[in-house]
Amino acid sequence: MSSTLYRWSLPASTVICVFLLFLIVTTRQLPPMGMVMEPISHVFMAFMDIFLDALPFMILGVLLSTIVENFIPEGVIQRLTPKHPLGGVLFACVLGIMFPLCECGMIPFVRRLMRKGMPVYIAVIFILVGPILNPIVFASTWMAFRGNPAMAYSRMGLTFGVALVVGFLLTRFLKSNPLRHPIEPAAASLTHRHNHAHGSQHVDQHDHGHDHHGHTHTHGDSRIMTMVSHGSSELFEMSKYLMLGALLTALIQTFVAQDSLSAIGQGAFISHLFMMGFAYLLSLCSTTDAFVAVSFAKSFSPGSLLAFLVFGPMIDVKSTLMMLSIFKARFVLTLSIVVAVTVLSGSLLFMHFFLA
Repeated sequence: MSSTLYRWSLPASTVICVFLLFLIVTTRQLPPMGMVMEPISHVFMAFMDIFLDALPFMILGVLLSTIVENFIPEGVIQRLTPKHPLGGVLFACVLGIMFPLCECGMIPFVRRLMRKGMPVYIAVIFILVGPILNPIVFASTWMAFRGNPAMAYSRMGLTFGVALVVGFLLTRFLKSNPLRHPIEPAAASLTHRHNHAHGSQHVDQHDHGHDHHGHTHTHGDSRIMTMVSHGSSELFEMSKYLMLGALLTALIQTFVAQDSLSAIGQGAFISHLFMMGFAYLLSLCSTTDAFVAVSFAKSFSPGSLLAFLVFGPMIDVKSTLMMLSIFKARFVLTLSIVVAVTVLSGSLLFMHFFLA
């Protein structure tokens, strides 16, 4: 009997809900259709403006990331890694300029570099500053803030300052291993692959002797398919965050009163904290976030926009989850606090001296 009651409860509750909804619609006066469509149209236009402005830079960043992923040997970076801490900080910044990777692809790339022998402190700095210190991000920031080019220079300068502070603290106070799991050295992995290849040596030689040209053609097709797969997956992953950020920004611009935003945006500390928290939640790509930030230029101070542009690519929701896959939770929490305090202090200083 209980099963019969359960089987009839769902259709009955559906009919009741539809009936109640019908009563509400028929007995309550609805607003004119124009009042409903105008906010929707405003949200759509604001969303498209932000998304289309940022899309070319996102595609360019994905293209360069794909080239780096498939054609740059990782061993070259390991051989060039300096031993001095200051040199290591500078080297991490140079890597960010040479390898314009978005934060979406930064963690897997850095994991491979640490397998090659890169020190942890250099890897952490590269994770933080790599998504910002590259020509693509500088160009997108310059284009977004056409009337205020100092914002692009300030973004690069504050990022470099954060790298120096975090690098100094890591080399001075990091004593224990912050990695969640030991990373297998590249030599061990190479030995494993060599043994596996040795076990199938006769099969490889047989195939190679009978169809050499077909093997070369298949290898080339495999490389192309790998590039297409890597680029399309990264573009899809990044576009989701961009679309979400553009939609939330358009909704805020449409339904939140400008007076309320201005009251928050002009505060000395609250505006910086608000934009840093906003950047953390949006988790935008560093090649596109400048177009979201500039949409708040009329309500928020330049210093708070700078905090948004620097803190977001370093620490956000998706980068936190990705770092937790490599580093211990305590280390990630401490690193996030240090970065937040440094960005907040630095943005206030840049606001006073360079962006006033």
